[in-house]
Amino acid sequence: MPERSQKRRRNNFSYGWMTFLIAFLFLIGACGGGTPPPSVPPKAKSPVAEKKKEEPTKVAEKKEPEKKGEVEFSYNPSGKPDPFKPFIELAPVRSARTVPLTPLQKYDLSQLKLVAIISTPEGHVALIEDGTKKGYFLKKGTWIGKNDGKVTKILMDRVIVEEVYQDVFGQMKKNEIILMLHKAEEGGES
Repeated sequence: MPERSQKRRRNNFSYGWMTFLIAFLFLIGACGGGTPPPSVPPKAKSPVAEKKKEEPTKVAEKKEPEKKGEVEFSYNPSGKPDPFKPFIELAPVRSARTVPLTPLQKYDLSQLKLVAIISTPEGHVALIEDGTKKGYFLKKGTWIGKNDGKVTKILMDRVIVEEVYQDVFGQMKKNEIILMLHKAEEGGES
């Protein structure tokens, strides 16, 4: 046991000295440790040196009008990618509408109930109700639902609504939603 404690003390002692040595070297390096360069005494300016300094500035002023013959650099970005354009462009989910929404486009399709389908010589017409029991007529091509659905078919027992949406990859997908006509309702005849 005493041998282990002596080894521990030696290890702790050596770690302490190593830490102190590293900190000391770091402080010496951070202080700069060097001597400043000797300062050069300022020389007295002679009148000839002052004239030489004035002449180049005058010459430079005179040469500026002569530089008109040089070609100025201009950047032509055609054919080069825009470095500030993002790699992935996110398209807006919906474009801005110019036509106001119809009452049927303000409801989700799950909030509407197909009540009746009427056969006419021009084709089928469907009667649909919202949650307040207000009725609307549907024909083929009528816009319905919040997701810009369009009535594609009206059959004897159902209405097929097609919604077009853009998936995460930017491809246009179609989703068909079927509204069924419920013949047997609660407590009614079959």
